[in-house]
Amino acid sequence: MSRSGILIIGEVRGGKLTGATLECISEAGRLVATVGGEVSVGLLGEGATAFAAAAGSYGASTAYVVDAAELAVFRSGPYTDAAMACIGAADPQVLLLPNSADGREIATRCAARLGAGVVNDVTVLQPGDANLRATHPCFGGSVLADKECLGDLQIFTVRPNSFARVEVGGEATVVPLTADFAPSGMRVRVVDVVSERAGVLSLEEAAVIVSGGRGVGSPENFAVVEALAAVLGAAVGASRAVVDAGWRPSTYQVGQTGKTVSPTLYIACGISGSIQHKAGMQTSDVIVAINKDPEAPIFNFATFGIVGDLHQIVPALTEEIRRRKAVT
Repeated sequence: MSRSGILIIGEVRGGKLTGATLECISEAGRLVATVGGEVSVGLLGEGATAFAAAAGSYGASTAYVVDAAELAVFRSGPYTDAAMACIGAADPQVLLLPNSADGREIATRCAARLGAGVVNDVTVLQPGDANLRATHPCFGGSVLADKECLGDLQIFTVRPNSFARVEVGGEATVVPLTADFAPSGMRVRVVDVVSERAGVLSLEEAAVIVSGGRGVGSPENFAVVEALAAVLGAAVGASRAVVDAGWRPSTYQVGQTGKTVSPTLYIACGISGSIQHKAGMQTSDVIVAINKDPEAPIFNFATFGIVGDLHQIVPALTEEIRRRKAVT
């Protein structure tokens, strides 16, 4: 009997399913008619059953749950064993995972075990000649490649904020599973977890983002961007030029070769608006551009544009927002 359906291996951050997981479930609902079968989700981790309701509300018909103490923290061996248990139960034609470090690790390990093809960092999925066709950036984002996985199982990791997230109000049937944890995978013990940006809002999950570009002028001047972000409760982003110059680490980069974001509000300070940057933030609900060059490309797609010196405009905007917050 041939495989059918789409299985998503869910990912949890901050006590909830990540936005990328919910996007994968929603996109699977759009594509499942092409593939056949149903949309299901694999939930891995200690206490993972608690996330079945959220998965169902975004369109998962079945939630395969591996709730085990061995999955209290991420270790690639046990998590791959748990994912394989979900694959065995669902027998999907398509496997989707968020394109995170953990998601890529699970995807490639499962692909190696099953002899399946895998495409990472996918931004578009659509019906192809035989299987689904995936689009993803290559060669530093200079080329967009269309690829199809050959074989009866197709595995894709999906770049966050590439797909719409649509809540449909459904309910998932919970199917508890047990995993056969290989002893070799248990030889690694996690002794500590250190977050590089602990307490800092994730770009992929943020509702408001303030980003700075080369027009900020220097690493020290980035303080005006961070001050505006702080008063708005926003995440801080940066253009590729800023990251290439070493002003901010790559974890801040928004763009085709960085993070793809889709906030409610995106404020671009001193960013010209190259095609590469546009690809990473163009789905933002409202885009505000602040740039002294009236011919900057970003004004062609910004919702609101302010022509002027950001070092005068941004601090004034920060103070006005702070004043209004104090009044209310």
